[in-house]
Amino acid sequence: MNYRFQNLLGAPYRGGNAVVVNNTLLISPVGNRVSVTDLLKSETITLPCQASTNLRRIAASPDGLFLFTVDENNRCLFINLPRRAVLHRLSIKYPVADAKFSPDGRFIAVAAAKLLQIWRSPGFKKEFFPFELIKTFADCNDRITSLNWSPDSDYLVVGSKDLTVRLFYLNKGKNKKNVYGKPYLFLGHRDVIVGAFFGVDKKTNAVTKVYTLSRDGAIFTWGYNINGAELEDMGGDFSEPDSPGTPVQGQGQNGEDGNEANLRKRKAFDGRVDELDEENGRYLHKMKWELLKKNLFMQTPAKLTACDYHKGLDMVVVGFSNGVFALYQMPDFVCIHLLSISREKITTAVFNGLGNWLTFGCAKLGQLLVWEWKSETYVLKQQGHYFDVNCLAYSQDSQLLATGADDNKIKVWTVSSGFCFVTFSEHTNAVTALHFMASNHCLLSASLDGTVRAWDLFRYRNFRTFVTPTPKQFVSLASDQSGEVICAGTLDSFEIFVWSMKTGRLLDVLSGHEGPVHGLMFSPTNAILASSSWDRTVRLWDIFEGKGGVEKFDHTHDVLTLVYRPDGKQLACSTLDGQIHFWDPLQGLEMFTIEGRRDIAGGRLMTDRRSAANSSAGKCFTTLCYSADGSYILAGGSSKYICMYDVADQVLLRRFQITHNLSLDGVLDFLNSKNMTEAGPLGLIDDYNSDTEEGVDKQTRDKLAYDLPGSMPNHGRPIVRTKCLRIAPTGRSWAAATTEGVLLYSMDESFIFDPTDLDMDVTPEAVDAALRDGQTKRALILSLRLNEDTLIKKSIIAVAPADIPAVASSVPFRYLQRLVEALADLLDNCPHLEFLLQWCQELCKAHGNSIQQNSRNLLPALKSLQKSVTRLHQDLADTCSSNEYMLRYLCSMGNKR
Repeated sequence: MNYRFQNLLGAPYRGGNAVVVNNTLLISPVGNRVSVTDLLKSETITLPCQASTNLRRIAASPDGLFLFTVDENNRCLFINLPRRAVLHRLSIKYPVADAKFSPDGRFIAVAAAKLLQIWRSPGFKKEFFPFELIKTFADCNDRITSLNWSPDSDYLVVGSKDLTVRLFYLNKGKNKKNVYGKPYLFLGHRDVIVGAFFGVDKKTNAVTKVYTLSRDGAIFTWGYNINGAELEDMGGDFSEPDSPGTPVQGQGQNGEDGNEANLRKRKAFDGRVDELDEENGRYLHKMKWELLKKNLFMQTPAKLTACDYHKGLDMVVVGFSNGVFALYQMPDFVCIHLLSISREKITTAVFNGLGNWLTFGCAKLGQLLVWEWKSETYVLKQQGHYFDVNCLAYSQDSQLLATGADDNKIKVWTVSSGFCFVTFSEHTNAVTALHFMASNHCLLSASLDGTVRAWDLFRYRNFRTFVTPTPKQFVSLASDQSGEVICAGTLDSFEIFVWSMKTGRLLDVLSGHEGPVHGLMFSPTNAILASSSWDRTVRLWDIFEGKGGVEKFDHTHDVLTLVYRPDGKQLACSTLDGQIHFWDPLQGLEMFTIEGRRDIAGGRLMTDRRSAANSSAGKCFTTLCYSADGSYILAGGSSKYICMYDVADQVLLRRFQITHNLSLDGVLDFLNSKNMTEAGPLGLIDDYNSDTEEGVDKQTRDKLAYDLPGSMPNHGRPIVRTKCLRIAPTGRSWAAATTEGVLLYSMDESFIFDPTDLDMDVTPEAVDAALRDGQTKRALILSLRLNEDTLIKKSIIAVAPADIPAVASSVPFRYLQRLVEALADLLDNCPHLEFLLQWCQELCKAHGNSIQQNSRNLLPALKSLQKSVTRLHQDLADTCSSNEYMLRYLCSMGNKR
């Protein structure tokens, strides 16, 4: 049962900045995790590493190998992105507003409150203290809001809340000694600085301009003039006092005029702001920056909330608080696009490396958009469930996963890619139950709006709606094995309604329960319907024979949910006292009970007056799910734990902690007593003044309903819980609908990292050398990496029949499609039939689960292989049929002799 975290689905983007690496990888924060989306392959993965709280800022190295994340507690993670592993950790004392890698990847600039800190970027090497603080600048009068590096990593332009922009110089002299001077000030803005960027000359790649943007929608263009008459003296030294022998101002060492000496010493300006006197270690002159142009983006009350600049295209993209974004060509300030994508504030806007894609994030809607501005089309438009996910359903082939949530929407996800490919929004209230039909292209959903709907996954439409004579609220759903009968349990009238799938007519109403019917399931082997209710009973119903209730199982506490074992010979239900009862539905006898209160206990809420060990609230299981073979059962509820029990021995096998995010309530077992005051917990006191000019707001869950007029909103923190558990029919993975989204756990070894497909050692000569040495496994892998058809076939034929199982199991999954195509081609042109069929058999044995889960991607290669095998089978059958009478004649003649 070695399940490990694989992916996170359905979790919305709630704030923070997004970055794009390698032009196609979109990296965005999702709670306390990081999501990576491949825009070309349409795949998304969530890194398994977790921060202590929700992420505030992320930064990626220029080569895309490292990721630097900062959470709300100012704790930083340094992550190896290809390996998805945390390399180093760092804690910063002050609130971090921004962080950026230098273009050469050697340094990390961090805006910590009023301080600008320069850290040396660590690498792969394990060190006792990997982060080294190089320099701290304390020149800003108020909190820093943004920072950016120059292309040569020598300068930093920093925007502050004090309405100023500062220019810092970070280069070293020939004596390898750091020399820093006072920053250069840009004044004139009337609102908080949102962004500041260096503009470069496309021909020389030298810094020629600085663009500064403020919250009021103003952009200033700053430039300099390299004429000697416009140079200004800084008025003194800022690193070391004058040493003896320093020439008098106005006279050189040889008695020449000081201005002429300075002019001769001044080399061709390459875009640097300052000139460094490396001999004395001090600044002599500063280029005079001038305000060239003032522009205003919008003449509206909307505030500028996000911006980015692409130096190659010399374009600026800005996002506003009213959901409008604009794209401008600089320095002429020509508007290329001005569009509205939502009515809420845009919290992040970023270019990709080539500048053809724009990424926008809206934390209020939990949405990320990638837009191609040239063709005016969407590259990505993904939006998770904004409110809690209530229910899950796996398709029969385990490739699709449907989710329903409190936002009235149903989303269907491809498990292998993590992408949502269809969203149904016809329900007008929360979706409470989902069920996939056996045909795999029909999905059923129940909702509190009083309808049960059937969805066609081929045409993406609602083709049937089941209703009742009077409006009811449905909380459970079931269908028989044939798919002809649909049943739904209600919350208010305590009845079970039965419809015909073909006609949509109401067939029967089952009455008898005295509480909400929260559990409903058909037996996998017969037509018996089981239902559980808060009236402390589990009832069995015979619907087809018309007998109604045939059995009743009484309990001492409210029954919360039930589930059948896949063989139909056992029924499990959970009660409010934290126990799981196992019944024999055929004999009507209780088999045994699992006490789970101690196992699920854990996590103390901020409002709890008692410790987690002494609190009895929430210590029960609200969702159960059997494994595919019925040997173990998963149980979850209002806790941070999901428990796995062995059914035969009634023992706890494992506990999965679904999150370590301290931004959620109920994660810690022990709380600090200092945070409890007479007015209540400090965490519930809303004393946070959100600054709308920030790129990120405080990342807490927004209100689920509207506040009363005149009241102060107090949103608190969401409570960690598990609402639904489902195990895939293949048994290799399972999904949990939690507060943070849908967590996927899998037993399959996911392919993480292959350094490169081609290097100096991957050559045809290396393949031949491996074959001569008898290293058939290595030869096959090298040929697959080269993707040379002749070498692949040569390596396949060279494998000994006894070594086929070992070689087949060692082939990485990413090369499986190419190998199957080569086998299909060999079957058409090679006489070694039994040998190749053995190859096919061993590949299916070794990679059967992966082939099944990724059958859509492998379908063309598998169809080619099936076609070749079928043709060979037909040829052999025809040959045997044509020679049947000849064989009989020869056999009979042999007997006569």
